[in-house]
Amino acid sequence: MSLNLPAAIADYVEANRRLELDGMMKHFRPDAVFTDNGKDFVGEAAIRKMLKEEAIAVKAIFDPDTVREEGGDIVLEGPAHGEFPGSPLRFTYRFTMDGDAIKTLKTTVWA
Repeated sequence: MSLNLPAAIADYVEANRRLELDGMMKHFRPDAVFTDNGKDFVGEAAIRKMLKEEAIAVKAIFDPDTVREEGGDIVLEGPAHGEFPGSPLRFTYRFTMDGDAIKTLKTTVWA
């Protein structure tokens, strides 16, 4: 499914499909906050470490199938599959942008 996404978010999703860490990190602000199921990772180094250990390591690929704007944020929903328990699981990714950069990204698993 083709979604109309801001370039930075489209790049993140595409890099995730390739499990390319540098591409996933490309558009984060240096002081960005990535909240993964309630746990905050602040700054590029912390986000890079988390993605390497919790996404790349288990080959977690997010395949969004819906997008909407909500309160100025871009919200994606869809399944993620990989080598982790319960795969595939459905996720919500909420991006807050600062111009062309990702300021915050909050991910949650659907219960």
